[in-house]
Amino acid sequence: MTLPGTSTLAARAIAALGRCGATLPTIAGDAGPVPLTARTPIDGSVLAFLHPSTSADVEAAVAGAHDAFLTWRTVPAPKRGSLVRRLGELLSEHKSDLADLVTLEAGKIRSEALGEVQEMIDICEFAAGLSRQLYGRTMGSERPGHRLSETWHPLGVVAVISAFNFPVAVWSWNTALALVCGDPVVWKPSETTPLTAMACDALLRRAATETGAPDGLHHVVLGTAVVGEQLVDNPRVALVSATGSVRMGRAVAPRVAARFGRCLLELGGNNAAIVTASADLDLAVRGIVFAAAGTAGQRCTTLRRLIVHRSIVDDVTDRIAGAYRQLTVGSPFDDSVLVGPLISGKAYHAMHAALDTARADGGVLVTGGQRVGSGESFYVTPAVVRMPEQTAIVRAETFAPILYVLAYDTFDEAIALHNGVPQGLSSAIFTTDQREAERFLAADGSDCGIANVNIGTSGAEIGGAFGGEKETGGGRESGSDAWKSYMRRATNTVNYSVELPLAQGVEFGPRSSDDAE
Repeated sequence: MTLPGTSTLAARAIAALGRCGATLPTIAGDAGPVPLTARTPIDGSVLAFLHPSTSADVEAAVAGAHDAFLTWRTVPAPKRGSLVRRLGELLSEHKSDLADLVTLEAGKIRSEALGEVQEMIDICEFAAGLSRQLYGRTMGSERPGHRLSETWHPLGVVAVISAFNFPVAVWSWNTALALVCGDPVVWKPSETTPLTAMACDALLRRAATETGAPDGLHHVVLGTAVVGEQLVDNPRVALVSATGSVRMGRAVAPRVAARFGRCLLELGGNNAAIVTASADLDLAVRGIVFAAAGTAGQRCTTLRRLIVHRSIVDDVTDRIAGAYRQLTVGSPFDDSVLVGPLISGKAYHAMHAALDTARADGGVLVTGGQRVGSGESFYVTPAVVRMPEQTAIVRAETFAPILYVLAYDTFDEAIALHNGVPQGLSSAIFTTDQREAERFLAADGSDCGIANVNIGTSGAEIGGAFGGEKETGGGRESGSDAWKSYMRRATNTVNYSVELPLAQGVEFGPRSSDDAE
């Protein structure tokens, strides 16, 4: 490969890729078709130039995955689990290399990058165990001498379209489960994080070779939304698992539905936490600050709205603002830094546009919102904004570190504010009142897919299903029974008698004369 310079960051990326076993074609930035450019948000420099996938490349990837499916679906699930178990071992061996790539491409601080790779390892362990627990069920039949049951079978090719903010974890949630369920994967990563994808692909291919799995179980296709659209429209793709914006979901869902395919959507989150008058404020502030400022506000589970009882709202706001002023902003490779860069200038301008709108709506910027440094990278101080009401800008998701603070008087009002947005991903309440906690978790409480008590909105564990309601898309990934999204269900009836009774007492055949009218 021709490096776009001799920068330390580019060299670090190429070294990590090489240790993971990834090989890259030689391509110059000014040769041939417009290349796919991998940049780092740390300083805006180019890490590598890559070949984007052509339409023929995408078609070949799907065809190869489909061919592999015809073999892989017949391999016993526990044997499929051995592939995922080996992948987990390789991820552990290359944890530092993968974390380097996550930091370089997504801008996450070192601790968060290592945590994301650990999440990959965890889901491999979960999926390997799951390979022996893909349970069906047996029901009582109304017909004597019959057995009624359900079985689950591999579904087909799974397309994974992932976003920049979790460049490897979301892929692993889908891929580990898909593989043990008998499904090959075609992965279209974010065009801003192609190197992490190539490293993971190399490790999975190595695991497949070492465990004797068939060729073609995993493919990476690189490029813009056009590549994703081709996967969305391909009739041999049984399931499209797409993570991104609500706008993207609105485009994907009807196109997949038009060909009667399946969708698993993880879309926007405009997450809120309620802080009641009884809350442990020391605990609450710690949970709020990480949930709101972690990953520079670029998690789908980032805390964006804080709904605080009026009697303590000034105190809580002051505490959070004080904690924010202690946050270090800078290079994510610096161990003292807690907030890394925004992914791009576009994200920075969207943040400032949102702050301008909030101020025009009567909001007061308490702290933050300033750019740190200049040049081709975009670092900002996380912002806290007091809002008089839940305006349109508060109800919209801005993918940046902005925390809107709202006051409430009654618990019903707090629930109404909490649920009064189109999104429904993650939620939290800080309280020491059991009644408030239970009400928040009840059917008329939080309307989100994730509801937490005395913990922030981010940092989900892989054992529970991850996903949300309303405009978040309704999908579920990772733990619990999320595996069912990657399989098809068959209802089976076995007659082991010598009779042929029909269900519901239906009779079909000649009747005796005694039965005639």
